[in-house]
Amino acid sequence: MTVLFSRPAEPVDPGLLSRALEVGGRLANDAAEVISATADRGCRVGANTEAHLYDWVTDTDRTLERHTHRVLASEFPDIPVIGAEYGVDAGANPRYRWLVAPVDGGANYLAGLPWYGYSLALLDGSGPVVGVISDPSRAEIYAAARGRGTRVNGVPVRIPERVAARGYPVCTELARNGGWPGLPTFLTLATDARCGVRVLGSAALAIAQVALGHAVAAVLEDYREWDVAAGLALALEAGAVVLDRHGRPDPVPTGGLLVAAPSAAADVLGWWQEAAGSATGAS
Repeated sequence: MTVLFSRPAEPVDPGLLSRALEVGGRLANDAAEVISATADRGCRVGANTEAHLYDWVTDTDRTLERHTHRVLASEFPDIPVIGAEYGVDAGANPRYRWLVAPVDGGANYLAGLPWYGYSLALLDGSGPVVGVISDPSRAEIYAAARGRGTRVNGVPVRIPERVAARGYPVCTELARNGGWPGLPTFLTLATDARCGVRVLGSAALAIAQVALGHAVAAVLEDYREWDVAAGLALALEAGAVVLDRHGRPDPVPTGGLLVAAPSAAADVLGWWQEAAGSATGAS
């Protein structure tokens, strides 16, 4: 199976790139402080009613997204901001857009499971320009900018050139209504190849694990663009490939995506496509 690995990207003004990376990093640090401060209080609220839990996490989401909208509107008044809670703040510049997921992994946040974070990305017509993710539970900020690589707390990271699928975890996430079609077959194929499949509850952090070298691939069938855009920025700048379900390079695929170490992409794509075929044949 032949997999194409690259697609040319538009050049970005270096000044805009630096400023977007700086402001995005500042917002990610702000979010990490808010999430860390409220997570402990969220656990104590967990003893109360389900409605109370829902209100608490919604307040956190809305607080962070409002703050993000305010800062970006001040720093980049011409660039639209699109968020999970408040939709679109219109901007005059159609070339770029910001995408924010204030608490990706909200169910984990509610339950007190330390796997959630803030995700922010700047995109243009070629895909991610800048991506930042805060991982408060690990006290880490992940940041990437087009052509400048990926960093963890300021330290560069890069996916090793020759990483086979065998022996490494593969991340995925459930669809909104449960398991995605073909998931049982995918689990079997990955297990037969000695790969453990992990469903951890955050699309942003699932993709980030590939960039960080903790997982060999991530396969997602059901997601929202603001949940994955920053993770895709990290993965691309760390040397991963991003493919659609047909194996075509696409920096922000719709309708299913694969992020993988280049040397493992063909194997994992094959499992994904075989799993999809098994689901179609069974229907």
